[in-house]
Amino acid sequence: MIDDTSAREQVVRAADELFYARGVHAVGMDAVRTAAGVSLKRIYALFASKDDLIVAVLRHRTQVWDAGLASATERATTARERILAIFDFLDSWFRQPDFRGCAFINTNGELGGSSEAVADAVREQKAAFQAYVARLVEELGGPPALAPQLAILAEGAQTTAAIAGTPDAAQHARAAAETLLDAAARLHTVGGSR
Repeated sequence: MIDDTSAREQVVRAADELFYARGVHAVGMDAVRTAAGVSLKRIYALFASKDDLIVAVLRHRTQVWDAGLASATERATTARERILAIFDFLDSWFRQPDFRGCAFINTNGELGGSSEAVADAVREQKAAFQAYVARLVEELGGPPALAPQLAILAEGAQTTAAIAGTPDAAQHARAAAETLLDAAARLHTVGGSR
């Protein structure tokens, strides 16, 4: 018999794959049990409710997202390069055959209005991403208003790519980000030379 930590991980990974591919409402706990190879009794001992499992899946997705961003930006040497690497990361992700959009946006669309725990988990991930972008903008010396603009470009690209079914949104968002970064640099140079 596997320990609770391993069983929990198996259940979260199985649920993540199922929820992402089919949607949260469409996947019952029996399907999770079958995919994870863990009994329903054990699943409910590990997760008090389906909402608890969904929140655990979202936390797992946060770790995957953070690791992907870190990997995409590790070779960048400047804040500008790290910001643009976000869009390169998105482009690579959008080209994956199993891309179905942002799991956080999808889950919030399904349950955000009826589950405060799910809505909180989604808000937490989105706030953490916005804070990450804000740190890069601060490092860049850009105006604080630039950070939410760049974050919105990334979020919008995810939604657009999922709906359009093509990865083009990442490159369009990257081009818009470059325009915003260039404009901020020009304003900083003009403002600094006065």
